[in-house]
Amino acid sequence: MFRASVLTLFPEMFPGPLGLSLAGRALGEVWHLDTHAIRDFATDRHRTVDDTPAGGGPGMVMKADVLARAIDHASPADDPRPRLYMSPRGRPLTQGFVRELAAGPGAVILCGRFEGVDERLIAARGLTEISIGDYVLSGGELAALVLLDAVVRLLPGVMGHAASGTEESFETGLLEYPHYTRPQVFEGLTIPEILVSGDHARIARWRRAEAERLTRERRPDLWAKRGG
Repeated sequence: MFRASVLTLFPEMFPGPLGLSLAGRALGEVWHLDTHAIRDFATDRHRTVDDTPAGGGPGMVMKADVLARAIDHASPADDPRPRLYMSPRGRPLTQGFVRELAAGPGAVILCGRFEGVDERLIAARGLTEISIGDYVLSGGELAALVLLDAVVRLLPGVMGHAASGTEESFETGLLEYPHYTRPQVFEGLTIPEILVSGDHARIARWRRAEAERLTRERRPDLWAKRGG
């Protein structure tokens, strides 16, 4: 079973949307989620988890000693799961990495707040920094939810149709082709004739061409990686 452990200042944010729909139905059957409140690992009576940044500057920095205790509790030394830290400066989250995670035993996910975490913790606990995009959130919780949603839907038995996880954007380096369904005519717009032709070879070629067109137009960076 895929096991996710989330370390956060706001454990009440979980499972959140992950408790609904496909992920929610699979929770406890296909995957497991446990949350760890970081403040529980502070040792002073104020349950302090942050301090002023060394060298001065705005904001606060999460303390390495508190976070280390939380990580060690959630993930013992022999835990094979990767330790991830949701950070805007991290490795971009890609579908390829999502598939790697889905094929593994799970993940330990640290959700930062304030200005981030003490850099020494990242090195001392072997954290891999992961970013879900070039923007800044109030904390890592929403990013962790995004990562887990992307992973859980790929776990065996979560999606109803096995092909649903392979015929979509980014799986082949292309954006997904357009989709249509009944009614045949909607506000004067019709389903492309080829899709109702019954000629599956022609449909496959059309879908491939449309995926390539959309990728060229909307994501030239992806198209360039393919040598387009």
